[in-house]
Amino acid sequence: MDEKMVTLTIDGQKVTVPAYYTILEAARSANIRIPTLCFLKDINEIGACRMCIVEIKGAKALQASCVYPVADGIEVSTNSPAVRDARKVTLELILSNHDRSCLTCVRNRNCELQQLADELNIKEIPFEGERLTLPIDDLSPAIVRDPNKCILCRRCISTCRNVQEIGVIGATERGFNTMVEPPFKMSINQVPCINCGQCIEACPVGALREKDDTERVWTALADPELHVVVQTAPAVRAALGEEFGMPIGTRVTGKMAAALRRLGFDKVFDTDFAADLTIMEEGTELLDRLKNGGKLPLITSCSPGWVKYCEHYYPEFLDNLSSCKSPHEMMGAVLKSYYAQKMNIDPSKIFVVSVMPCTAKKFEAQRPELAANGHPDVDVVITTRELARMIKEAGINFLALPDESFDDPLGISTGAGVIFGVTGGVMEAALRTVAEILTGEELENIEFGVVRGLEGIRTASIDAGGVTIKAAVANGTANAAALLDRIKSGQEHYDFIEIMGCPGGCINGGGQPILTAQQRWDIDIKAERAKALYQEDRDMPIRKSHENPQIKAIYNEFLGKPNSHTAHELLHTHYTERLKYC
Repeated sequence: MDEKMVTLTIDGQKVTVPAYYTILEAARSANIRIPTLCFLKDINEIGACRMCIVEIKGAKALQASCVYPVADGIEVSTNSPAVRDARKVTLELILSNHDRSCLTCVRNRNCELQQLADELNIKEIPFEGERLTLPIDDLSPAIVRDPNKCILCRRCISTCRNVQEIGVIGATERGFNTMVEPPFKMSINQVPCINCGQCIEACPVGALREKDDTERVWTALADPELHVVVQTAPAVRAALGEEFGMPIGTRVTGKMAAALRRLGFDKVFDTDFAADLTIMEEGTELLDRLKNGGKLPLITSCSPGWVKYCEHYYPEFLDNLSSCKSPHEMMGAVLKSYYAQKMNIDPSKIFVVSVMPCTAKKFEAQRPELAANGHPDVDVVITTRELARMIKEAGINFLALPDESFDDPLGISTGAGVIFGVTGGVMEAALRTVAEILTGEELENIEFGVVRGLEGIRTASIDAGGVTIKAAVANGTANAAALLDRIKSGQEHYDFIEIMGCPGGCINGGGQPILTAQQRWDIDIKAERAKALYQEDRDMPIRKSHENPQIKAIYNEFLGKPNSHTAHELLHTHYTERLKYC
């Protein structure tokens, strides 16, 4: 059946679009820009901020174009005097109760409110009435909530409630006293927030931000008593360049290593090495459960947001979780044991910094159970955004840097480690190793396309040496919940499941560069960043974790074999059921 089309006029231009479009979508299809603020495509389309208003001929009032459906023959003006005046007054009213300390705001020059004020030529705020001054909630180790900068757009609410299906923040009070906050005036640290940071990515201003730990890193770097090492997650290399004006999805692996060295780190390592180590441990764990009747499905434990979600919302699946630490925590444990031994350094003098695409890693690093050597495995976690700020603060010309390599002995990794950064990557990396162990033969094609893709849930049956592995991949906690509910009901059965807390996996983590709502509409950022990681995988000389020579060396010299007693002491952990409110 042919799609019904309608023709309308926008700013004197005839536009023909599908009948289900809104005026905003119709204008966009004709390259007519209508400003928005609360709008977030497919997530928050509620017409709350009134910045996208337009004038429709014959209508009694101006209408919000993001929710107003197109109709045949209507005439729309997006730039009439009435529209311009109304938008300016609306924006001035928003600004009148906004903390306008733009120069010291983490979102300076990357703020949608600031951009609109510039575009609408706002020169003064005529409304200088009462202003609310509210306490900042900074009790969480990962997320800071500043209600003085909140513009009540509700994008964070929709993301938390509808995308992640958690809903720990919402609108309270009414009218001028309306606030976006957790229930009962609780701190974000007192509710079952999983620290995924998707609310930060959704926020158009600086009302939500990650807790900045850069000063702790600068202090460590300046301490001559400390041996300060850094490791970088795979997804960081696919996004860091965006902070320096490079196209979305540009790989900057070599420049990133060079920048870290110039910041003063004693050693620059790659978390991809520990991703390979994770595959050896987790793959062995899977094989053991398959052969010896262990608890199935085995569910990956790489994503700290997902792990905390499981502890709060699905504690009945805790025994299904792999006991493996996440890769960066494994790396921290190895640095303060194997590496310390090899380099003859007191583990207490080794300071480990993890650069992650993830705000949930900040919470993870402070878990008391992640301290294999009597010291925290990882001392500080900073996000991709925080690293970019450090590079800028140091005056490093990132774009002019040469490509450099990671340091040995823990800088060698494989393509399997790289793809950990995208949803399905952990599953694919594990299958490359598990399938070869089960078949005893080298795989002809190591790319498992059946587990690739950015849709919420994917399932596959993989035949490996006569053993059929029923696998599932879910990204985003809403999809995780849907999958787990089907398993609980007995509807479906799987042997191996990968779950990532953020939609798309680490490439879309809460610590990655923040793009505007317009950019997110124009570009599939998850797809572009994923391409970068898959290309790096293809370019790697070694693409299977078990073939990494440094992985072989650490087992020969130190760990013995995967899942050995030493490996369990260093590389494995446990999980605990958590209350939903405390």
